[in-house]
Amino acid sequence: MKNLPFTKMHGLGNDFIVIDDLNGPVQVISTELAKMLCDRRFGVGADQILWLKRPHETSLDTRMEILNADGSTAEMCGNGIRAVALYLRDHAESAGVARKSEYSIETLAGVIRVILRGDEVEVDMGQPALGQGVVQGGEVISVGGQDFKFFEVSMGNPHAVIFSENVDLVPLEQIGPQIETHARFPKKTNVEFVQVVDPHTIRIRVWERGAGVTLACGTGACASAVASLTTGQVKSPVKVKLPGGNLEISWSGATVKMTGPATEVFSGVYHF
Repeated sequence: MKNLPFTKMHGLGNDFIVIDDLNGPVQVISTELAKMLCDRRFGVGADQILWLKRPHETSLDTRMEILNADGSTAEMCGNGIRAVALYLRDHAESAGVARKSEYSIETLAGVIRVILRGDEVEVDMGQPALGQGVVQGGEVISVGGQDFKFFEVSMGNPHAVIFSENVDLVPLEQIGPQIETHARFPKKTNVEFVQVVDPHTIRIRVWERGAGVTLACGTGACASAVASLTTGQVKSPVKVKLPGGNLEISWSGATVKMTGPATEVFSGVYHF
């Protein structure tokens, strides 16, 4: 039997298993092991695994690799990187890093810089990449006999943002996976349904690529705010209301800034 220490964390209910590999190899996290760990009945239960490793550049603090609940890899996770920042600060001694209020974290989407203010974390999410359809007023995709106008925004990972009069009425469990795996998106995509509440507030529901319906998605909140700002429906800063809580997103044409909380729940050892 093998033992795998872990820490359970979440960002607005988007929950994670943090594996600390900063002081040396712990275990190869295979696709099957990732699925077992994330299983909510037979494992620990999580939307994603955040695997912390030594960065490739010594000037950085850590490298965050992300495994989804289905074992696939994600480039970036906005809620996850807030959790990692909190973990580094609160476990600095055991992780072998300096305890400080700012960290630089290597991801597949590039280097992300975070600032901690208590349990609130401000993240510089970098510059969004807008799909051609954003400029043209959106693209149309046909799913399940329905046409959906979407706006493609990348925050280091892909998002299809769809505006809705009432996000509560969207059958997300049926439509989400069909859009995620549509041929239009060769690497699959995250899907956000967005309802504009007022000039500084939006509500969203998210289908995450590789994870399904989640209570929150940081990159999805950023992509949704960017699409809402680009189409002139809101003004910065934008309060993004998700089922798990709220995030504040600001964007004025340069990098996107996201601010929100993260929480450590418990630590344990997984036996397999």
